[in-house]
Amino acid sequence: MLKVLKADLAIIHERDPAARGALEILLCYPGFQAITLHRLSHKLWNSTSRALPMKLIARVISQIGRNLTGVEIHPGARIGSGVFIDHGMGVVIGETAEIGNRCLLYQGVTLGGTGKDHGKRHPTLDENVVIGAGAKVLGAIHVGANTRIGAGSVVVGDVEADSTVVGIPGRVIHQSGVRINPLAHSALPDAEANVIRNLMERIDQLENQIVSLQSYLEDVSKGQIPKNIFSGKSQSLKDKEIIEFLGDSNIKS
Repeated sequence: MLKVLKADLAIIHERDPAARGALEILLCYPGFQAITLHRLSHKLWNSTSRALPMKLIARVISQIGRNLTGVEIHPGARIGSGVFIDHGMGVVIGETAEIGNRCLLYQGVTLGGTGKDHGKRHPTLDENVVIGAGAKVLGAIHVGANTRIGAGSVVVGDVEADSTVVGIPGRVIHQSGVRINPLAHSALPDAEANVIRNLMERIDQLENQIVSLQSYLEDVSKGQIPKNIFSGKSQSLKDKEIIEFLGDSNIKS
């Protein structure tokens, strides 16, 4: 337990330049306080003792932590070492959620369930996952290691390791083999802007082809030998980017 708490303190020192010392973290960091209380409630939740209603006590501690910190963590959730909940207000972590070592969650993050079925119904995060402010990760899905989920995204499907996810619903832009800086939020790609840009370029290309076709028909009507009207430039890569954004895997470019 002490070793895990030291890891929790160390990750805050590493990732938050505002942290000035252990005492300040203990007294002023609601994310650290919430996780520390959760480790106690989780231990009680898994206790086999029948002398006291352990699960009820665990839920009471969880509720106290929620009221004190604004972070709601179910006692059944599994949280690894070195996990940092930055600022924390509004974070919700469900009963069957699993969070790997060195993950970073910002305020307003939800690791939620879908439906009313029992059993595994919340997300599993591998190590070093970063989830931006207000993002929602829903269902019994798996998020691979070193993945970054952009602020405000809604993720409802599995995500491979070393990926970046943005948008609603979350769309994956692979970063295979690239270790992502967990604090580099300004480097998130704008997938929607890229797709809109590609669509505008395609519209321009089609308009130019229409003009060329009109000229071709005029030349034919005058008995002239027309030149080749189309450049034949391939748009397959840009078409593929648009199709992937729309999420239709059945369409082939």
